[in-house]
Amino acid sequence: MNASTETGTATKRNEADEARHRSAAELEAALPRIREAPVGDGIIQLIVRRPAEDQREVLNEARINGAEGIEGDTWNQRGTSLSADGGPHPNKQITIMNSRAAEAVIGPIERWPLAGDQIYADLDIGHEALPAGTQMSIGTAVVEVAVEPHTGCAKFAARFGREALRFVNTGEGSSLRLRGVNCRVIQPGTVRVGDSVTRL
Repeated sequence: MNASTETGTATKRNEADEARHRSAAELEAALPRIREAPVGDGIIQLIVRRPAEDQREVLNEARINGAEGIEGDTWNQRGTSLSADGGPHPNKQITIMNSRAAEAVIGPIERWPLAGDQIYADLDIGHEALPAGTQMSIGTAVVEVAVEPHTGCAKFAARFGREALRFVNTGEGSSLRLRGVNCRVIQPGTVRVGDSVTRL
């Protein structure tokens, strides 16, 4: 086998390892680091826009507004039976995921967009740290934590495994909102990777 073939095989192995589903033991082992996420003031590590179903665009900068959530995102085209009129839910304009949870469940940052959230931040987003109704500044925008839970679904299980679904949806994973937190836009503004997300 020549060197280029060996390199290609090693790359495929690395990609397969990154994409594999984490075991229950691996996920539980990640909890201590997740618990140490900053409280009240964190850093945005990734911004993602969903221009169409199952499509993702990674952004360095985005506008946040009340009409779309993230400008150019399809939140306002996603109806749900949970909203009063069957349209997009007004309290689910933007979802924020704890970046430490994303790393534990998904792997490297290049794969985080698969989760479908728009903001990934190194921040404790659990119920105790951010009760429903709490407002946060995200760059120059302001959002409010919604009471409606953001839970893993069949797509989440298919992408990351049944153990990952159980991990984020039950017990401490639910208390820490490891699947993420829903927010509605209070004040439009601009957000960039590296900006602070701060409890007000």
